[in-house]
Amino acid sequence: MKSLENLDFSSNLLIGEMPPQFAEMKRLETLNLSHNNLSGFIPSKFDEMNSLTMVDISFNQLEGPIPNSKAFHKASFEALRNNKGLCGDAAGLPLCTHGKRGNKVNILIILVSGFGGLFLLSIFVILYTLHRRQVKKTNIPDEQETQNQNMFEVWNFDGKMVYENIIEATEEFDSKYCIGEGGTGSVYKAELRTGQVVAVKKFHTNTNDDDHQKSQYLKAFTSEVRALTQIRHLNIVKLYGFCSHRRHSLLVYEFIEGGSLRNVLMNNDEEARAFGWNKRVNVVKGVANALSYMHHDCSPPIIHRDISTQNILLNAEHDEARVSDFGTARLLKPYSSNWTSFAGTFGYAAPELAYTMEVNEKCDVYSFGVVMLETLKGKHPGDLVSSLSFPLSSPSNATPAYDQVAIIDLLDQRLPPPTNKEAGKVLSVIRIAFACLLNTPQSRPTMKQVAQELSTQTHHLSKPLSLVSLGELFGLSDSTS
Repeated sequence: MKSLENLDFSSNLLIGEMPPQFAEMKRLETLNLSHNNLSGFIPSKFDEMNSLTMVDISFNQLEGPIPNSKAFHKASFEALRNNKGLCGDAAGLPLCTHGKRGNKVNILIILVSGFGGLFLLSIFVILYTLHRRQVKKTNIPDEQETQNQNMFEVWNFDGKMVYENIIEATEEFDSKYCIGEGGTGSVYKAELRTGQVVAVKKFHTNTNDDDHQKSQYLKAFTSEVRALTQIRHLNIVKLYGFCSHRRHSLLVYEFIEGGSLRNVLMNNDEEARAFGWNKRVNVVKGVANALSYMHHDCSPPIIHRDISTQNILLNAEHDEARVSDFGTARLLKPYSSNWTSFAGTFGYAAPELAYTMEVNEKCDVYSFGVVMLETLKGKHPGDLVSSLSFPLSSPSNATPAYDQVAIIDLLDQRLPPPTNKEAGKVLSVIRIAFACLLNTPQSRPTMKQVAQELSTQTHHLSKPLSLVSLGELFGLSDSTS
């Protein structure tokens, strides 16, 4: 992997020594091996990693001298802390008194670190500290330091500067920058001084709200921060940072140009026609991959609880999806009941939530089934879902009404009918969608199964799509092809 630039192996319970082969990745810029159980010495070959600019090896069992490279020397104490016995010229580390593997004492280092050097260093530290305090007092950011940088590279360095940039970019959250509103907050488009465009979600903080309402906003804010700081996935919106200010509670995301899936489906016929069958199937697959990751690859699993077309964002080409709005998300606690108050959007919420408030991944599966049908139909399937949903646990219990429903009636009439190849993908989406909509939660597939089936299955047609009914698709009709 000689061209790799970023490598993050953090929190993987890795054991053993650090492989010297890492040094062969000459273009590597960031290396994160924190929160593992790595032991032994750092290989001397790491001295040759000239492209490395950021390293984090905290919370391991490493010992001995750090490599003689800029990335290690300039690393913060947080990036090196909680190891067995690291030493060297870096923040918070003791100077080494012997080389790697128990070599002889390095007398030169002891001589250099004499009283004169310590005195000069003390003077420098005092002057630098006074300078930084003065900068903070005046609230004047160092333009040379931040020019041409990604603003969020300095988020931890000076969060107040980022906050003030957001206030300036949105003119104190003027409504003309508002691009979306929800139950807990509004989303604004902000172009920062560096030219970077971000989406800023400002949570409602009305002083007239009662304590319960304020508590709900705070809970939504914390839920979203807790969920999004733990996950990284291509099909999940990226969280850059958050700010809990006495005036505003903010979340700062990457800006997704294409808007919500709902707006694309509803805006106008021309935009909907450009949103063709292949793009719609790709969007469905992307959301399935995101939910599969949340349910099966996160520990503990994350349940979104509000999957709807409003909370799915699209890129500019409308062929890639991002799941957003984690304000109602829950982390599933193992070996305990996960009961909660109702959350979600009516028309997408699973029917069992009417009589039980237990949160589990099958609630997301049902909501995703509705989203799949809405994406193909171009509008919410409405009564069709309740009238045709399987009453028990399998298609064999379906009513004869399935024979009267033509597949073509489930598709967006603004688009020309799918070609044979497209039709196979579309039929697979419909089959899986109705499996997700089974009334009995235990009978619905998992999101991992859904994602796998969407990536592999394509239904084969032996007659025109316009002649196929739902009954035939599920093998419930004598005229099954």
